[in-house]
Amino acid sequence: MNALAQRIPNLIGGSADLNPSTDTALKGLGDFQPSEFGGPGTQGAVGGEWGYAGRNVAFGVREHAMGAAVNGMAAHGGVLPFSATFLVFSDYMKPAIRLAALSKLKTFFVFTHDSIAVGEDGPTHEPVEQLAGLRAIPGLVVLRPADPTETAEAWAFAVQHNGPTLFALTRQSVPHLDRSRAVNPDASKGAYILSEAQAGELDVVLIGTGSEVSLCVKAQEKLAGYGVKARVVSMPSWDRFEAQDEAYRESVLPKAVKRRVTIEAGVRQGWHKYATDEGTTIGIDHYGASAPGDVILRNFGFTPEHVTAAALRLLNRRQEADQEYKG
Repeated sequence: MNALAQRIPNLIGGSADLNPSTDTALKGLGDFQPSEFGGPGTQGAVGGEWGYAGRNVAFGVREHAMGAAVNGMAAHGGVLPFSATFLVFSDYMKPAIRLAALSKLKTFFVFTHDSIAVGEDGPTHEPVEQLAGLRAIPGLVVLRPADPTETAEAWAFAVQHNGPTLFALTRQSVPHLDRSRAVNPDASKGAYILSEAQAGELDVVLIGTGSEVSLCVKAQEKLAGYGVKARVVSMPSWDRFEAQDEAYRESVLPKAVKRRVTIEAGVRQGWHKYATDEGTTIGIDHYGASAPGDVILRNFGFTPEHVTAAALRLLNRRQEADQEYKG
């Protein structure tokens, strides 16, 4: 966002009093306010003819009003507005997000802390059902990138897209994914082959999104040790994938390969479409718990071992699956 702000002078927005946590402050660009009250002057000013300067808006702790404000800014035109807060608080913003989609407004809704991995905050702050509800909104592009590269590609799409875009981002660190075995990598297409299987007939497809994609990559390595040829697909956006032509969708998820494992740290609702009747879904259909994030993820099955075992069970290799994971 800070790289974009240096090149897009009308990018403006803020968080619901959570900049230290969402990390969405535009550094060095000041708070939006009348310039005589300490704004950074005319450089980087928005609405400079009225004497305003600064590009970080102090919305305060009122998520719905924040969403309504960025919608109003987008409807007025002349600026590219963003809001930011934790994903679980999207519940407070739902009417504004829905209106942005209905009105085809060019708004950016940035959400962080997107899963049960925010364990220390407890189940009230751990989103599980929010992604499913947001993906159900017609006209809203939901992007859940897996690493820094996918995040940059998601933003590159968003600034060119004529409509609202929602980003779901992690709090925890994620690895920078190796694309040396990727096929036409581009997060803006919604899904792509991140790591192709070894040569030979494909046995299973592992489909992950966001912070869970790295689990699929590790599971692919484990499955190779069992002689299983697994493809890893990163799927940051359902709606963007569905917008691609049939040939592209077939190249990523061949209809002939029905043994598939999907994994996301949220409700499984909707993932069955991509898992197929012969596949399986790994998710969480209940609320979280209070514990360190890595403990929660491990106890609820978000591990490479669980993904590996799920794939082995699809191949009727149950004894080996039980050796990997007995949860």
